[in-house]
Amino acid sequence: MDEKLLVRRAQAGDFEAFTDLIKAHKDRIYGLALRLSGNSQDAEDVVQDTFLKAIDKIDQFRLESSFGTWLYSIALNQARAMLARRKQEDLKPIEEYLPVRVAADDDSGGHGHGSHGLFEWKDPEKLLEDKELRQAIDKLIAELPYQYREAFLLRYDQGLSVKEIAAIINESEAATKSRILRARLALREKLSEIFETRYDREVS
Repeated sequence: MDEKLLVRRAQAGDFEAFTDLIKAHKDRIYGLALRLSGNSQDAEDVVQDTFLKAIDKIDQFRLESSFGTWLYSIALNQARAMLARRKQEDLKPIEEYLPVRVAADDDSGGHGHGSHGLFEWKDPEKLLEDKELRQAIDKLIAELPYQYREAFLLRYDQGLSVKEIAAIINESEAATKSRILRARLALREKLSEIFETRYDREVS
């Protein structure tokens, strides 16, 4: 059934229509919440809070975006609130994430003097399907400062466009692109550090 029709029915009080809308996005919202929070219990709490909030606010949804985009916005707010309650460092600058010698010498995102050389591999998001590397990458993503982690996951784990992400996180498309790029560069730098150590290999 057409999504807009389902939304209008849900706004009129049709809970079955609301359930159908939720079913279409439940797994993706849970997947995002799990990767943002790092554990299943918090992810389930975020999902539950998201759906309760959506029920409360469905009459305020103006169909100016897709229902999924609107739902992602709510989920991110719930995840941020959860992390704030846990006093995690969601506003930590990305320089604190980078290897020490890079953070000390370079403020350009990891490309200046002093950064690790980079192995000739694909960008981190293209390695997500490689089982051998997945665990290491997941750990590094979980350590990204929150605002970079959510943008990276929305782009490469959830497959949203930059325009959609910008609308969800309430930033300009340029700022969103920059955030995603900095996350990619930071992950690449950290992976280079790991593999340089693992293989005791000189890189140029």
